[in-house]
Formats: sequence, C-alpha cells, structure tokens
Amino acid sequence: MLAMDQGVVEEWLSEYKTLPDNAVSAYAVSLRDKGALVLALYKVIRENYSELLEPVCHQLFEFYRSGEPHLQRFTLQFLPELLWSLLSVSAARDPHTSGCIEALLLGIYNLEIVDKDGQSKVLSFTVPSLSTPSVYHEPSTIGSNALTEEALANHGLSRVVYSGPHLQRENFTAQNRFDVLTFLLLCYNAALSFMSTASLQSLCQLSSRVCICGYPRQQMRRYKGISARMTVTSDFLVQLLTGIHFALCNGEAELGSKALDDVLYRAQLELLPEALLVGNAIKSSLRGAALKSNTKEGARSIQVEITPTASRISRNAVTSLSIRGHRWKRHAESPEVSVDSESAPGGVAVPEISVTGVSTERMPNGDSLRPRSDGRTHPDGETLGVAPDSGQDPRGHDSGTREVRRQKSVRRMLENESSGSASIGRIQH
Repeated sequence: MLAMDQGVVEEWLSEYKTLPDNAVSAYAVSLRDKGALVLALYKVIRENYSELLEPVCHQLFEFYRSGEPHLQRFTLQFLPELLWSLLSVSAARDPHTSGCIEALLLGIYNLEIVDKDGQSKVLSFTVPSLSTPSVYHEPSTIGSNALTEEALANHGLSRVVYSGPHLQRENFTAQNRFDVLTFLLLCYNAALSFMSTASLQSLCQLSSRVCICGYPRQQMRRYKGISARMTVTSDFLVQLLTGIHFALCNGEAELGSKALDDVLYRAQLELLPEALLVGNAIKSSLRGAALKSNTKEGARSIQVEITPTASRISRNAVTSLSIRGHRWKRHAESPEVSVDSESAPGGVAVPEISVTGVSTERMPNGDSLRPRSDGRTHPDGETLGVAPDSGQDPRGHDSGTREVRRQKSVRRMLENESSGSASIGRIQH
C-alpha cells in the first residue's frame, strides 16, 4: 500500500471522530465524492495483514450503527469485497486474519434483523399474480385464459412470502455462515441503485471467484488465486444473480456476462434448481437486448421488454370497407378504366370511371378537358361520348353538362352493384 493511500485513510479515521453531531449529515453526503478514499479503503480490505484493517472495520461499523442512510450506504458498498475476504480466508483455513471482518459483518447482520425498538423483523414479499399483467409478463402470452372455476377463484389473489424472524449470531460457524451472508446480500441488493461502479465490479468478481475456484473453469479464466473449492447455497447464488442482473444493465456488461455464465456453470454442477431458474431467466431476457455497456452515469435501472397491452386489429382483417376498397382498386388497375375519385353523398368516395379508356385532364374550375371522340351510347340510352367537332351536341349542351350526366349514370351503376352485394351477403349469413 502506498504512503499516499495510507495518509488518506488515516486522515479519514481521525476526521469522523472530531465531527459535531450537527455536521454528520453534511459529512455523510460529501463522502460520495471522495473517490481516492474509496479506492484506498479497497486496498486496505484486500490486504489481510494490513495494520489499518482493524480500525477501518471499526469505523465502518460506527458508520452503519449511526443510522444515517448515506453512511450506511457508504459501508454497504464494500460488502462484496468483505465477503470475498472472509470466504477466501475460510477456504485457506486461516481464520485468525479475518477476526475484524467477521465482527463487522456480524454487527451489520445483528443490526438489520431488529427494528428500532429491538424487536425481531419479519420481512414480507408479495408474489405477483400471473393473472394480472405487470412489467415482467403479460397473461395472454402464458397460456390458456379459460375461465374455469379454479381460475376465477384464484383471480386477483396475491401470495405473500415471509422471511424471519432471524436469530442473533455471535460468531460464524459452518452451519450459519451462508445464512448470514445471504441476508447481508439481501440488504446490499435493496440499495443497489446507490452503489458505485467499483462496488458493482467487486460484486461481479466475487461471483466469478466463488463459483469457479477449484473447478476446471478457473484455468480458462486464468485466475491464479486460491484453488480450493468453496461451498455455496442456492439462496446465496440467487442473491448474487440479483446484483449481477443490475450490473449487466448499468455499465458492466462484460464483467456481468462472465459472472452470469460462471454462476450458471456452478449451478449446473451442483444441480441447484432455484439458481438455474433465475439465471436462465435473466439470460433469456437479455438475449438480443442492447445493454448500456458504455453508460456508467445517470439513472440506474433494469431493462425489461414490455409487450403492448392494447388490442390491435390485424391489417389483413376482412371487413366490408376492405372489400369495397379492393373492388375499387381492381377497377383502378384495369387497363380499360381510369379512376378519378370524387366525394359522393354520405362521405363515401365514388370513383369517376372513363369507359372510353381515354385519359382526361381536370381544369381549375372542375370541368374535364377531353379530346374529341366518336359518340357512344350507354345501354340505358345516355350519351357518353362527344359527337361533332363544334364543341356542342345537337341538343346544345356543352361538355361540362355531358360530364355531369355521365357521372350520375356511373353512380347509379355503382350503387346498384353495392346494394346487390349487400343483399347476397345477408342471404349467405
């Protein structure tokens, strides 16, 4: 440890003891900006034989016992590194070097399992009902939504899971070690959004080391630390996975992915169903998602893919409007027909059909300018063409009048066709 880092730690140890009570809150807020102090404390914790380790652990416990939220979070950010120091020393069978770390962890545990009045806490967790949508799932994608008697009886019911009361612990044993460590990780995960980047990296490294030490994957990871296998429990791995999931979505995509694979690797070897279920669920939810690997600042969150809940009508649905539009489209695409839609009574667009197949041009005043052609007579007896070159028919009507009469005839034809199709549809139904 460098002399500069040692000086920073010693100054921190003496500074807190001289603070008046009314200045503790402001001091706690200022600790978040002291990056050099945080890095120096990590170095002290990693050196098991450091002379500063015992006073540092005592100071961190005083922070946590003060009840100030910022001071408690400052202590919690070192929890992954403290857990690794304890587990590595236990695996090396040298418990005499971890006495102060054990005391700090047990002190935090005993403070968290009781309330302000000294009574044992009972934690409750509400399991969401699968019959109601949430940000994690939608009922329509899970399976059948048949309204059976059992489904109706369970609709809207929520299941509550309780944890506690927890027993006070005075020392670590082989039987209670992971019970205490799992509860401490639960407290750490409750404050994940306040943890620093260094703390999230330490959590990912802890997860990988605990899961691969003593196994063939340790050689693949090229980790040259201890080679003894560490005992783990399924609940402990589930708490690790919760923190890994958060780290994956908040700037630690590379370390988080390795940690997730290592935890799944260990869960497969140990056949731990809870860890396998949670780990594979996280891996499936992140498949194809764009992780914020470069975003280490700003709001902390977890990415979730949300399925739209609003019902949508398929664009390929067959409706009366689509049938009518399809018929008009067919007329428009015919080489013998040109369409110029106009507004008909009732708000329905009625196309203007030129039976002659000759293109027309629309004048600014709404009249049609058409080239002269020979006269043609509609079967109903109405003249559709233009006869002589004089611009006037024998009866003295101009081209605009003839165009209006022709359009009225076409409208009657389309209305007769529509009414006939509707009648046939009703008969078929």
